Amino acid sequence: VPVGDFSLYDHMLDTAAMLGAVPERFAHSNGMVDLATYFAMARGTQTVAPMEMTKWFDTNYHYIVPEFTPQTTFAFSSTKLLDETKEAMALGVPAKPVLVGPYTFWRLGKWRAAGANGHVAPIDLIDRMLPVYAHVLAQLKKLGVKWVQMDEPALALDLQPQWLTALTHAYATLVAEGAPDLLVATYFDGVDEIAKELLALPVAGLHLDLVRAPEQLGAFAQSLPKDKVLSAGVIDGRNVWRADLDAALALVQPLTALGDRLWVAPSCSLLHSPIDLHLETKLDAELKSWMAFAVQKLDEVVALKKALGPQAASVQPLFAQARAARQSRQTSARIHDPAVEAREAALKDGDARRSAPFGERRAAQRERLQLASFPTTTIGSYPQTTAIREARAKFKKGEIDAPDYERRIKAEIAHAVEQQEQIGLDVLVHGEAERNDMVEYFGEQLRGFAFTQNGWVQSYGSRYVKPPIIFGDVSRPKPMTVDWITYAQSLTTKPMKGMLTGPVTILQWSFVRDDQPRSDTCLQIALAIRDEVADLERAGIKVIQIDEPAIREGLPLKRSQWNKYLEWAVKAFRVASSAVRDETQIHTHMCYSEFNDIIASIAAMDADVITIESSRSDMEILEAFRDFKYPNEIGPGVYDIHSPRVPSADEMTTLLEKAAAVVPADQLWVNPDCGLKTRRWEEVVAALTAMVAAAKRMRAKVAVNA
Repeated sequence: VPVGDFSLYDHMLDTAAMLGAVPERFAHSNGMVDLATYFAMARGTQTVAPMEMTKWFDTNYHYIVPEFTPQTTFAFSSTKLLDETKEAMALGVPAKPVLVGPYTFWRLGKWRAAGANGHVAPIDLIDRMLPVYAHVLAQLKKLGVKWVQMDEPALALDLQPQWLTALTHAYATLVAEGAPDLLVATYFDGVDEIAKELLALPVAGLHLDLVRAPEQLGAFAQSLPKDKVLSAGVIDGRNVWRADLDAALALVQPLTALGDRLWVAPSCSLLHSPIDLHLETKLDAELKSWMAFAVQKLDEVVALKKALGPQAASVQPLFAQARAARQSRQTSARIHDPAVEAREAALKDGDARRSAPFGERRAAQRERLQLASFPTTTIGSYPQTTAIREARAKFKKGEIDAPDYERRIKAEIAHAVEQQEQIGLDVLVHGEAERNDMVEYFGEQLRGFAFTQNGWVQSYGSRYVKPPIIFGDVSRPKPMTVDWITYAQSLTTKPMKGMLTGPVTILQWSFVRDDQPRSDTCLQIALAIRDEVADLERAGIKVIQIDEPAIREGLPLKRSQWNKYLEWAVKAFRVASSAVRDETQIHTHMCYSEFNDIIASIAAMDADVITIESSRSDMEILEAFRDFKYPNEIGPGVYDIHSPRVPSADEMTTLLEKAAAVVPADQLWVNPDCGLKTRRWEEVVAALTAMVAAAKRMRAKVAVNA
C-alpha cells in the first residue's frame, strides 16, 4: 500500500522539506522544517514571497517549484515519510513508501543563479542530494520496509545524455548504500527511447504508464532482466471512465510468464481521480455505468490480477459490466449527435480565419471604439462578495427563485459597472458575478457535459477542483452570456467586453471522453463558443474576450509532439473567434510566464489583443514578443492580483515604461495580471485607480515625445 503520497500541500514541497532545500529568504536555520516554514514556502508571508507554483506536467495539479542556487545545500530536515511509514506498519499495513526521485526533483527545479533566469540547474546538484536520500532509504529499511517507489515522471520529458549518466550514478549510489528494493516509476508518457538505460539501472523494478503509451511495452518486456519487476500501469489514473478490461487483459496476458515479477497497477497516482463513484447519488444511472473513480479503479486492478490466474471466473461479472459500458458508449444517442458531427465535418479553412488581416481590422476597430492610447481594462472578474456567494447558494438550494436571483446578480453587475466608470477605465467588464467557475459556468449550459456532487481532486494544498465531465458531443442549446453582458452594456456608453472561456481551457480543465481524439472534442467546444461570440456581436457587443489560460498546459511532454497539438489548439481558438466582423475586437488572456517557445503559435491565434501575466517577471516576458516582432496588440499585466498589496502609480508607470521600451507604445494596453475575483473591493478600487493614473502619465509622456 503506498504511503507518503498524501500531502498537506504538495509532494514536491514535502521533498524539498525532507532535503532541507529551503530558500535563504525563509531564514530557516539548520534543523527540522516546521509547519510554519513549510507553509511560508508555499504561501509566503507578509514580508517574504512564496516559492513559485506551476502545473505538474500536463495535469491540473500544481507543485511548488524547488529553487536551486550555487549555495544550495541539502540536509535531512523532515521526518514526515518516516513517521507515516511507522504509523502504517503499526497498523499492520504492508507499506510501500513513495518518494519523488532525485532526478525528477532536480529536473523540475529552477536554477536561481545570477543571470540564469530559471534555467536547468547544474547536474551535479543531484550528487549533493544523494546522502539525504540514502539516509531516508536506510531508515526505511530499518523499519522493515521491503519496497520503496521512486517517482521519476520527468524521465518522460526530453533529456540529454549527461542527465541519463547522472541518473544511473544516482541509483547505483543509493542501491550500494543499502536501500530497500526500489521501484522506479515513470508515467504520463512513454520512456521507450531510454529503455536500454532504464533496464540497466541497478533497481528492483520499473513502472510504465501503458495507458498513455501502450506501445512502449515491447521495448521493456522483451529485455526485462530476470531480477526485475515490471509494474504495468494499465488502469487510467487520470480519467473517470471504466477501463476496457478486455483490452487491458490482452495487453498484460503475454507477460504472465513473469509470474510474481508482473505487477498490475494504475497508470499513475490516483491523486488525479475523484475518490468514490458510489458517493454520486444524483448522476444519471446510464452515465454512472460508464465511469470509475479511484475506489473502482482499484477494483479493476484487482480484477485484472485475478483474471490472470486461477480466480479468473470470479471476475467475469465485472468484465461483462465493462464490456456492456463500452458497447453502450459506442451507440448511445446521448453521446453521439449527428448534427454536431456533421457540422464539425463541414468546417472549411475559411471558418478558422478572420476576413481581413490585423492591420485592416485594427483601423476599423480604432474608428469604432475611439480609445485613447494606452487603453485601460481589466481581465474579467471582480470580487466574489459574500452577497454573491450567498445568492448563488440560496438559488441552488431553492431558497430563492430565479427572478430574485437575477435581481441580486444584476445589482452586483451594476455596482461593478459604476465602480469602473468612477475609476475611469476605458473598456469595462460586467464582473462575472453570476459565475462560480470559468469552466463550470459554461459546461452547465452545454450539451455533452455532466457534473458530480463529490468529484473533487486536489489542485494544491486545501484547494480542490471539481472538473466537469465531457461525456458526449458538445453543442450549445441557447445563448449563455448574452443577457448578462447586454444588461451591463445598457448601463454605460463605454465598450463592455463579452467574457468567454476558450475551447482549449474548457477541454484541459475537464475530464474528457476517451472514445474520440481530444482535438475533435475541442473543435466541438470551439463551435459552441463561436455561436456565443456571434450572438454577442449581434447584440451590439464590440469587444469580446476568449480566455485561454490553459493552452500551454496542454503541451505534450515531448517537444516532438508539440506541433501537432499546437496546430489543433490554435485552430480551435480561431474557429471560436473568427465569425465576427473586422470592427469587432477579439481579446484573449493567458496567465503564465513562458512564451518564448510557443510565441509563433500565440501569434497564429490572431487575437486582436492579448493580455498576459507579466508583473512578477518585471516585464522580462515581453522580450519574447519583441524578438518575434509580435504584430498585434498586447496588454502586459502591471500588477500582481495574487497579493493584497496595492502597488503605486509610480511602480506601474515604471513597468509600463519598461514595456514601451520593448513593444511599440501604440500596441500597448494597460491591465492587471489576471481577474480580480479573489480580491476585496477596497483593494481593487485603490489598485485600479493607480493603474488608470499610470496610463494617463504614459499618454502624456508619449504625447510630449511624439
